[in-house]
Amino acid sequence: MPIIAISLITVVSAVVGLNVALPEIARATGATQTELTWIIDAYTVVFAALLFFAGALGDRYGRKRLLAIGLVVFGLAAVGGTFVTNPTQLIVVRALMGLGAAAVMPTTLSVITTSFPEEERPRAIGAWVGMAGAGAIIGLLFTATLLEFFAWQSFFWLNVVLATMATIGTLLRIPESIDAQPPTLDLVGGLLSLVGVGGIVFGIIEGPDRGWSDPATVAALAAGLTGLAAFVIWELGRPEPLLDPRLFRQRGFTTGSVAIAATFFCWFGVIFTVIQYLQFVVGYSPLHAVAALLPIPFVLLPTARNAPKLAARIGFRRTVPLGLLLLAAGLFVLSRVTVELSYPTFALGLVLSAAGMGLSGTPSTSAVTASLPPAKQGVASAMNDTAREFGAALGIAVLGSALAQTYRTAMLPAVAGLPDQAAQAILGSVAFTQAPELSRLGARGQQLVTQGHQAFVDGVGAALVIAAIVALSLAVVVFLAAPSGDQVGPGHEADRRELPAGK
Repeated sequence: MPIIAISLITVVSAVVGLNVALPEIARATGATQTELTWIIDAYTVVFAALLFFAGALGDRYGRKRLLAIGLVVFGLAAVGGTFVTNPTQLIVVRALMGLGAAAVMPTTLSVITTSFPEEERPRAIGAWVGMAGAGAIIGLLFTATLLEFFAWQSFFWLNVVLATMATIGTLLRIPESIDAQPPTLDLVGGLLSLVGVGGIVFGIIEGPDRGWSDPATVAALAAGLTGLAAFVIWELGRPEPLLDPRLFRQRGFTTGSVAIAATFFCWFGVIFTVIQYLQFVVGYSPLHAVAALLPIPFVLLPTARNAPKLAARIGFRRTVPLGLLLLAAGLFVLSRVTVELSYPTFALGLVLSAAGMGLSGTPSTSAVTASLPPAKQGVASAMNDTAREFGAALGIAVLGSALAQTYRTAMLPAVAGLPDQAAQAILGSVAFTQAPELSRLGARGQQLVTQGHQAFVDGVGAALVIAAIVALSLAVVVFLAAPSGDQVGPGHEADRRELPAGK
């Protein structure tokens, strides 16, 4: 379990750890708000799009082997990240790290679900969910500490160290497991999933900057939707699909996947927006900003561990919607942030959100992994992880785009009369408020800083309200659509009997 924990923390910390370095990256490289979104989401898009294919590879060639290869690819890409100097290079490195992470994450959960007996599996999954959530905070905390003493590239050395430790531990301690009857590899399905996820996320991220009617934006969204539709059609026609769409006939499988995606849509979008708010607007250092988030692990970890007990008592159908309702309440509280931070209110929003994530995450993960037999846990784990990462990618894209659109719209009147280059820099990122050149503009410069901070806060508020509405809406959906049995998870055979023959 410790090696699995290190491997999981390695890839999860990389999802959000770089968030705390975004202000420094913006100042050092001139990255716009859209480029900052891509720097975070390039990793998550590749990660999410290839999880199904990676899960099938683990079933076929061995989960230990795939875990080790993924960690090596991840580590080598991180080494390359220490030498990048501009946003484009950084986006490419993050995409390569996502390729390695796609091989790591489903393997960590499938090793757990194939190693623990059925009666102990919910607690093991609860620990996995807690580690996944805590890994995000660990990544933020370690990165923030490094940034107190070193440049932003030090984030990548943290990734290298974690990947090296996890690789050595995997080779020495993790047992090999493999599907006795591995499926044929579905290269077409893997490519279609990449096109579908990548196209949708590209369109959402680029929309505020290029315009929603821009040909590139429209083409990307159309390609993404077409790719996902083609993926479903292709998988329905295959005898051994990466993901059998008929699995979604099972209400436990479907509602579990939806709840996971909703939770991480909100959670990672929140981290992306709130970290920038604390540094750009409130003026916190990276370490101070992360310290402000410390209530999260103290609430998330015990809640995630105990969620299976609550689900066993009141049922999946009540536990998960309760978690999503708490998450929505926390997001509404956080959406009320102002330029002057009221920390008690802010902390209340964090506590409610973390409790909601813990309550919804573990039972939902149990529902998904319980839907397939042990030999197919690579694919089951990939479904769980894809729901997480696709939700995270969409959350960062949608909430990041809402923030950028609101900020840009609010600042358009403020830049009237300025030289075009200066106006575009101000519209591109709130990082302009920390530029020393503003002092030359005197009162106009101070006015721009004030307007920029307020515009950014308005963007954060708009993004968090969207997230809260998503959580609230899907709480209702899960409550209405989930099975009415006492629990959904390991041993819940009612859903398994609905599996198509041979699956």
